[in-house]
Amino acid sequence: MADNIGNIDAKEYYLGVDGVENKSFHVKGAEHLDWGMKNRLAKIFNEKSGNTVMLAFDHGYIMGPTSGLERLDIVIPPLIEHVDCIMATRGSIRSCISPNIDKAICLRIGYDSSVLYDDMSNGGGVACNIENAIRMNATCLAAQTFIGSSGEKNSLELLAKTVDAGVKYSIPTLGVVAVGKEMERTTKFFQLATRILAENGANIVKSYYCDDFEKVVAACPVPIVIAGGKKLPEAEALTMAYRAISEGARGVDMGRNIFQSEHPEAMCGAIGKVVHENFTDKEAYEFFLDIANSKNE
Repeated sequence: MADNIGNIDAKEYYLGVDGVENKSFHVKGAEHLDWGMKNRLAKIFNEKSGNTVMLAFDHGYIMGPTSGLERLDIVIPPLIEHVDCIMATRGSIRSCISPNIDKAICLRIGYDSSVLYDDMSNGGGVACNIENAIRMNATCLAAQTFIGSSGEKNSLELLAKTVDAGVKYSIPTLGVVAVGKEMERTTKFFQLATRILAENGANIVKSYYCDDFEKVVAACPVPIVIAGGKKLPEAEALTMAYRAISEGARGVDMGRNIFQSEHPEAMCGAIGKVVHENFTDKEAYEFFLDIANSKNE
């Protein structure tokens, strides 16, 4: 059993060197998966760019009607055409999203404590089992993990059970790196957390952008999609997305930086330009301003 005594810090990441796998399929780490898994991953990740724009609006499951998400049925539907994948709970999708949509669905399958509880990192539990996920026609299953907190064991068990259930029915798993108020937000932490999730079977990892992000990406054998995090000014959010994609992220999963923008559709489009069309952050911000100004006229 390996331990951390005498462990040598990682240093050789082979930055800029392509892996020996993934020559016939465009999703990192999926070369040896079965057809069903690949088909679902191909719905999430654009074949041409290899990337994805995900729209997260699952905040209400712990926060209630947070700003921008007071009316899911009004706010979210106009944004869906601008993204590749939606990330939400089964209740919000069933009640507010038309079944006519042709987008990938990343279904949050766990529950956590609400914001009223002082410590939300207790690990949570299963809120939606695999049978319900299949009924929802889920493209992907999202399980949150709390590495380095009191809920680490419970959340890793939830991740492992989710991966096992998903493999049985060829549904990939998105492992979400959670960060609580007492948890680290360092490069070393994100290297540890993303690698743990991937080695426990996650097919995609959602994490945060950080210093030396290219090392985090290189050391993770599956695609990393960055979380948008707290609301930033649009120019700053686009810069974060641009840097992350430039340093190896395979997508952006944004929530508040889209639906709390004064112009959510314009922000969706600008993020898409960065993720899929190689726009710089400055070019994307100009695109955002052009769309926003046209709507104000």
